[in-house]
Amino acid sequence: MDDALTAAIHAAMQEASEQAILPRYRSLAEHEVISKAADDVVTVADHEAEEILTEHLSNLLPEASIVGEEAAHTNPAILDRLGDSLCWIIDPLDGTNNYATGKPPFGVLVALAEAGETIGGWIYDCLSGRFCHAQRGLGAFLDGERITAKPSDGNPPVAAISLIFLDDAQRERIKAHIAPHYRLVDIPRCAAEQYPRLALGQNDVSIFERTLPWDHAAGVLFLNEAGGKAARPDGSAYRPGEYDHPGLLGASSPRLWNELAHRIAEMENC
Repeated sequence: MDDALTAAIHAAMQEASEQAILPRYRSLAEHEVISKAADDVVTVADHEAEEILTEHLSNLLPEASIVGEEAAHTNPAILDRLGDSLCWIIDPLDGTNNYATGKPPFGVLVALAEAGETIGGWIYDCLSGRFCHAQRGLGAFLDGERITAKPSDGNPPVAAISLIFLDDAQRERIKAHIAPHYRLVDIPRCAAEQYPRLALGQNDVSIFERTLPWDHAAGVLFLNEAGGKAARPDGSAYRPGEYDHPGLLGASSPRLWNELAHRIAEMENC
Protein backbone atom coordinates (compact mmCIF):
# COMPACT_ATOMS: atom_id res chain seq x y z
CA MET A 1 0.00 0.00 0.00
CA ASP A 2 1.10 3.55 -0.64
CA ASP A 3 -0.06 7.14 -0.25
CA ALA A 4 -1.81 7.04 -3.61
CA LEU A 5 -4.03 4.17 -2.46
CA THR A 6 -4.95 5.99 0.73
CA ALA A 7 -5.75 9.14 -1.27
CA ALA A 8 -8.01 7.14 -3.58
CA ILE A 9 -9.80 5.50 -0.66
CA HIS A 10 -10.24 8.90 1.00
CA ALA A 11 -11.77 10.26 -2.21
CA ALA A 12 -14.15 7.29 -2.45
CA MET A 13 -15.29 7.79 1.14
CA GLN A 14 -15.84 11.49 0.52
CA GLU A 15 -17.87 10.72 -2.58
CA ALA A 16 -20.05 8.22 -0.72
CA SER A 17 -20.62 10.80 1.99
CA GLU A 18 -21.34 13.73 -0.32
CA GLN A 19 -23.52 11.87 -2.82
CA ALA A 20 -25.37 9.30 -0.71
CA ILE A 21 -25.19 10.22 2.97
CA LEU A 22 -25.20 13.96 3.60
CA PRO A 23 -27.96 14.88 1.12
CA ARG A 24 -30.39 12.72 3.14
CA TYR A 25 -29.20 13.73 6.59
CA ARG A 26 -32.27 14.87 8.56
CA SER A 27 -34.44 14.49 5.47
CA LEU A 28 -35.08 10.75 5.24
CA ALA A 29 -38.59 9.72 4.28
CA GLU A 30 -40.27 7.15 6.49
CA HIS A 31 -40.00 4.44 3.85
CA GLU A 32 -36.24 5.07 3.53
CA VAL A 33 -35.58 3.69 7.04
CA ILE A 34 -36.02 -0.07 7.41
CA SER A 35 -35.64 -2.23 10.51
CA LYS A 36 -32.92 -4.89 10.11
CA ALA A 37 -33.12 -6.40 13.57
CA ALA A 38 -33.97 -5.42 17.11
CA ASP A 39 -32.47 -1.98 17.75
CA ASP A 40 -30.86 -1.88 14.30
CA VAL A 41 -31.95 -0.08 11.15
CA VAL A 42 -30.71 0.44 7.60
CA THR A 43 -31.43 3.36 5.29
CA VAL A 44 -31.35 3.99 1.58
CA ALA A 45 -28.15 5.97 2.23
CA ASP A 46 -26.41 2.84 3.56
CA HIS A 47 -27.18 0.95 0.37
CA GLU A 48 -26.22 3.75 -2.00
CA ALA A 49 -22.98 4.48 -0.13
CA GLU A 50 -22.04 0.80 -0.25
CA GLU A 51 -22.63 0.73 -4.00
CA ILE A 52 -20.33 3.73 -4.50
CA LEU A 53 -17.59 2.30 -2.29
CA THR A 54 -17.83 -1.16 -3.82
CA GLU A 55 -17.39 0.25 -7.31
CA HIS A 56 -14.34 2.34 -6.40
CA LEU A 57 -12.62 -0.27 -4.25
CA SER A 58 -13.10 -3.02 -6.83
CA ASN A 59 -11.40 -0.76 -9.37
CA LEU A 60 -8.50 -0.02 -7.04
CA LEU A 61 -7.73 -3.69 -6.32
CA PRO A 62 -9.62 -5.92 -8.74
CA GLU A 63 -8.04 -9.00 -7.18
CA ALA A 64 -9.56 -8.29 -3.77
CA SER A 65 -12.85 -9.73 -2.55
CA ILE A 66 -15.38 -7.38 -0.99
CA VAL A 67 -17.47 -7.82 2.15
CA GLY A 68 -19.94 -4.99 2.60
CA GLU A 69 -22.22 -4.86 5.61
CA GLU A 70 -25.43 -4.59 3.63
CA ALA A 71 -24.46 -7.18 1.04
CA ALA A 72 -23.55 -9.59 3.84
CA HIS A 73 -26.86 -8.93 5.56
CA THR A 74 -28.64 -9.97 2.37
CA ASN A 75 -26.34 -12.93 1.70
CA PRO A 76 -24.42 -14.15 4.79
CA ALA A 77 -22.32 -16.49 2.60
CA ILE A 78 -20.35 -13.39 1.60
CA LEU A 79 -18.73 -13.51 5.04
CA ASP A 80 -16.72 -16.52 3.89
CA ARG A 81 -14.61 -14.09 1.85
CA LEU A 82 -13.07 -12.59 5.00
CA GLY A 83 -10.26 -15.14 4.87
CA ASP A 84 -9.41 -14.56 1.20
CA SER A 85 -5.92 -13.49 0.20
CA LEU A 86 -7.16 -9.90 -0.04
CA CYS A 87 -10.53 -8.59 1.10
CA TRP A 88 -12.07 -5.14 1.42
CA ILE A 89 -14.39 -4.74 4.42
CA ILE A 90 -16.93 -1.93 4.13
CA ASP A 91 -19.23 -0.23 6.61
CA PRO A 92 -20.88 2.29 4.30
CA LEU A 93 -22.61 4.20 7.08
CA ASP A 94 -21.44 3.48 10.61
CA GLY A 95 -23.76 4.89 13.25
CA THR A 96 -26.89 4.40 11.17
CA ASN A 97 -29.16 4.57 14.24
CA ASN A 98 -27.78 8.04 14.98
CA TYR A 99 -28.05 9.12 11.36
CA ALA A 100 -31.62 7.88 11.02
CA THR A 101 -32.70 9.97 14.01
CA GLY A 102 -30.94 13.07 12.72
CA LYS A 103 -28.04 13.26 15.13
CA PRO A 104 -24.27 12.67 15.04
CA PRO A 105 -21.91 10.90 15.08
CA PHE A 106 -21.78 8.77 11.97
CA GLY A 107 -19.08 7.91 9.47
CA VAL A 108 -17.67 5.54 6.90
CA LEU A 109 -15.31 2.64 7.64
CA VAL A 110 -13.13 0.73 5.19
CA ALA A 111 -10.55 -1.95 5.98
CA LEU A 112 -8.32 -4.19 3.91
CA ALA A 113 -7.53 -7.68 5.16
CA GLU A 114 -4.86 -10.08 3.92
CA ALA A 115 -5.51 -13.76 4.64
CA GLY A 116 -7.79 -12.81 7.51
CA GLU A 117 -5.56 -10.17 9.11
CA THR A 118 -6.26 -6.45 8.82
CA ILE A 119 -3.46 -4.59 7.04
CA GLY A 120 -5.15 -1.24 6.37
CA GLY A 121 -7.92 0.80 7.94
CA TRP A 122 -9.61 4.09 6.99
CA ILE A 123 -12.14 6.04 9.09
CA TYR A 124 -14.03 9.06 7.74
CA ASP A 125 -16.27 11.39 9.74
CA CYS A 126 -18.94 12.64 7.35
CA LEU A 127 -19.79 15.86 9.17
CA SER A 128 -16.33 17.11 10.17
CA GLY A 129 -14.31 15.54 7.37
CA ARG A 130 -11.88 14.05 9.90
CA PHE A 131 -9.90 11.28 8.23
CA CYS A 132 -8.04 8.65 10.23
CA HIS A 133 -6.03 5.85 8.68
CA ALA A 134 -3.48 3.21 9.56
CA GLN A 135 -1.37 0.62 7.83
CA ARG A 136 0.04 -2.43 9.57
CA GLY A 137 3.49 -1.64 10.91
CA LEU A 138 3.49 1.93 9.57
CA GLY A 139 1.62 3.85 12.26
CA ALA A 140 -1.66 5.73 12.58
CA PHE A 141 -2.51 9.09 11.04
CA LEU A 142 -5.07 11.82 11.61
CA ASP A 143 -5.61 14.13 8.63
CA GLY A 144 -2.17 13.17 7.33
CA GLU A 145 -0.26 13.68 10.60
CA ARG A 146 1.11 10.71 12.51
CA ILE A 147 -0.39 10.41 15.98
CA THR A 148 0.37 8.62 19.23
CA ALA A 149 -2.51 7.50 21.43
CA LYS A 150 -2.78 9.28 24.75
CA PRO A 151 -4.90 8.68 27.84
CA SER A 152 -7.33 11.30 29.08
CA ASP A 153 -6.56 13.37 32.14
CA GLY A 154 -9.38 11.65 33.95
CA ASN A 155 -8.98 10.27 37.46
CA PRO A 156 -10.54 7.76 37.52
CA PRO A 157 -10.09 6.84 33.85
CA VAL A 158 -12.95 7.49 31.43
CA ALA A 159 -14.84 4.40 30.28
CA ALA A 160 -17.29 4.18 27.39
CA ILE A 161 -18.97 0.82 27.92
CA SER A 162 -21.80 -0.49 25.79
CA LEU A 163 -24.40 -2.38 27.78
CA ILE A 164 -26.85 -2.59 24.88
CA PHE A 165 -26.05 -6.11 23.71
CA LEU A 166 -25.53 -7.66 27.15
CA ASP A 167 -28.10 -9.76 28.94
CA ASP A 168 -29.37 -8.60 32.34
CA ALA A 169 -26.89 -10.71 34.32
CA GLN A 170 -23.90 -9.50 32.33
CA ARG A 171 -25.07 -5.91 32.65
CA GLU A 172 -25.31 -6.16 36.44
CA ARG A 173 -21.86 -7.75 36.72
CA ILE A 174 -20.32 -4.93 34.71
CA LYS A 175 -22.02 -2.37 36.90
CA ALA A 176 -20.85 -4.10 40.08
CA HIS A 177 -17.27 -5.08 39.20
CA ILE A 178 -16.08 -2.74 36.45
CA ALA A 179 -18.00 0.54 36.63
CA PRO A 180 -16.78 1.59 40.13
CA HIS A 181 -13.20 1.89 38.82
CA TYR A 182 -14.04 4.34 36.03
CA ARG A 183 -15.99 7.46 35.15
CA LEU A 184 -18.66 6.17 32.81
CA VAL A 185 -19.66 8.17 29.75
CA ASP A 186 -22.20 7.52 27.04
CA ILE A 187 -21.08 5.47 24.06
CA PRO A 188 -21.43 7.19 20.69
CA ARG A 189 -23.00 4.10 19.06
CA CYS A 190 -20.52 4.62 16.25
CA ALA A 191 -17.18 2.83 15.95
CA ALA A 192 -16.00 5.53 13.54
CA GLU A 193 -16.18 7.87 16.55
CA GLN A 194 -15.31 5.50 19.38
CA TYR A 195 -11.88 4.41 18.15
CA PRO A 196 -10.66 7.98 17.53
CA ARG A 197 -11.90 8.91 21.02
CA LEU A 198 -9.69 6.19 22.48
CA ALA A 199 -6.65 7.39 20.54
CA LEU A 200 -7.17 11.13 21.03
CA GLY A 201 -7.44 11.35 24.80
CA GLN A 202 -11.22 11.56 25.16
CA ASN A 203 -11.93 8.01 26.40
CA ASP A 204 -9.56 5.63 28.15
CA VAL A 205 -11.25 2.24 27.82
CA SER A 206 -14.15 0.62 26.02
CA ILE A 207 -15.79 -2.79 26.16
CA PHE A 208 -17.46 -4.14 23.02
CA GLU A 209 -19.68 -7.21 23.03
CA ARG A 210 -20.45 -7.56 19.31
CA THR A 211 -17.34 -7.71 17.11
CA LEU A 212 -18.63 -7.53 13.54
CA PRO A 213 -15.83 -6.99 11.03
CA TRP A 214 -17.17 -3.82 9.41
CA ASP A 215 -17.50 -2.20 12.84
CA HIS A 216 -14.06 -3.06 14.20
CA ALA A 217 -11.46 -4.04 11.60
CA ALA A 218 -10.40 -0.49 10.74
CA GLY A 219 -10.62 0.88 14.28
CA VAL A 220 -8.69 -1.95 15.94
CA LEU A 221 -5.80 -1.47 13.53
CA PHE A 222 -5.90 2.32 13.94
CA LEU A 223 -5.81 2.14 17.74
CA ASN A 224 -3.06 -0.48 17.85
CA GLU A 225 -0.91 1.37 15.32
CA ALA A 226 -1.35 4.57 17.38
CA GLY A 227 0.16 2.79 20.40
CA GLY A 228 -3.06 2.04 22.26
CA LYS A 229 -4.38 -1.48 22.49
CA ALA A 230 -7.40 -3.34 21.17
CA ALA A 231 -7.61 -7.09 21.61
CA ARG A 232 -9.81 -9.91 22.80
CA PRO A 233 -10.22 -10.09 26.60
CA ASP A 234 -7.72 -12.96 26.76
CA GLY A 235 -5.13 -10.83 24.94
CA SER A 236 -5.42 -12.56 21.58
CA ALA A 237 -5.51 -10.47 18.42
CA TYR A 238 -8.77 -9.44 16.81
CA ARG A 239 -9.27 -11.02 13.40
CA PRO A 240 -12.20 -9.93 11.21
CA GLY A 241 -13.21 -13.48 10.31
CA GLU A 242 -13.86 -14.33 13.96
CA TYR A 243 -16.91 -12.07 14.04
CA ASP A 244 -19.04 -14.59 15.89
CA HIS A 245 -16.72 -14.51 18.93
CA PRO A 246 -18.07 -11.96 21.42
CA GLY A 247 -15.89 -9.61 23.42
CA LEU A 248 -13.31 -6.97 22.55
CA LEU A 249 -11.48 -4.47 24.76
CA GLY A 250 -10.00 -1.18 23.61
CA ALA A 251 -7.79 1.21 25.60
CA SER A 252 -5.70 4.29 25.04
CA SER A 253 -2.61 2.55 26.44
CA PRO A 254 -1.46 -1.02 27.04
CA ARG A 255 -1.36 -0.31 30.78
CA LEU A 256 -5.01 0.72 30.88
CA TRP A 257 -5.90 -2.26 28.69
CA ASN A 258 -4.14 -4.63 31.11
CA GLU A 259 -5.95 -3.13 34.10
CA LEU A 260 -9.32 -3.54 32.42
CA ALA A 261 -8.57 -7.08 31.26
CA HIS A 262 -7.51 -8.02 34.80
CA ARG A 263 -10.76 -6.67 36.20
CA ILE A 264 -12.75 -8.52 33.56
CA ALA A 265 -10.96 -11.77 34.44
CA GLU A 266 -11.65 -11.24 38.15
CA MET A 267 -15.30 -10.57 37.37
CA GLU A 268 -15.56 -13.79 35.35
CA ASN A 269 -14.09 -15.77 38.24
CA CYS A 270 -16.51 -14.41 40.82
